[in-house]
Amino acid sequence: MSQIGWVARRSVRRTLRQPALIVPTIVFPLFLLAVNASGLAAATKLPGFPTDNYLSFALSVSFMQGALFAATTAGAELATDIETGFLNRLSLTPLRGAVLVSLLASLVYLAVGLIAGANLAAGVGGAVVLLALAVLIGVAFGGLGLLMALRTGSAEAVQGLFPLMFVVFFLSSLNLPRNLIETDWFRTVATYNPVSYLVEGIRSLVISGWDGEALALGFGMAAGIAVLSFAGAASALRTRLTRT
Repeated sequence: MSQIGWVARRSVRRTLRQPALIVPTIVFPLFLLAVNASGLAAATKLPGFPTDNYLSFALSVSFMQGALFAATTAGAELATDIETGFLNRLSLTPLRGAVLVSLLASLVYLAVGLIAGANLAAGVGGAVVLLALAVLIGVAFGGLGLLMALRTGSAEAVQGLFPLMFVVFFLSSLNLPRNLIETDWFRTVATYNPVSYLVEGIRSLVISGWDGEALALGFGMAAGIAVLSFAGAASALRTRLTRT
């Protein structure tokens, strides 16, 4: 455990020493939040829309985008260590840096959202649960980044995961509640898309308060993705170490 701790601290320090890994994670989602909150505010007039404050509705999008950056950060860092021959000592510890980035970004998103006028229906306790869910989602997506890195051994390939995941994000209930999506195929895809339940878990704490079903689905989906991604990453790691 002592050895793992030293290597994990190295990963955190390396992340903090690279502002290019942290700044885009925070700034880019906030920029999109500002654009969406101002440009899509009229959506709150739709019958059945869950809130009259679109900023509150859109705030969850920032947490999901932060988790996406965590996946890219974890994967790219591990791929770099593979390329430089440092894999045997580092193993899967780049995830620690990704978790740090995800937590810092989530704190900023929550603070900026509340200052800008978003509501947090679940209160202070809900803020803690929201951050816990956001970090768990960051870990789950970070595991996907590690899996991609171990499969390909290329930082460039991991970077290519970003646009692919963006497509998956927008085929979910990210920008509109599922019950208000009128296009049948889009609503069906969003219903089967795990991202919908992740974002709805976060959104429930902001808009409706303590929604047990939404939170159970959100935490369950995040945990499921984490388990599957880490199982795949562990298998890929064994394969790569056997080859070397």
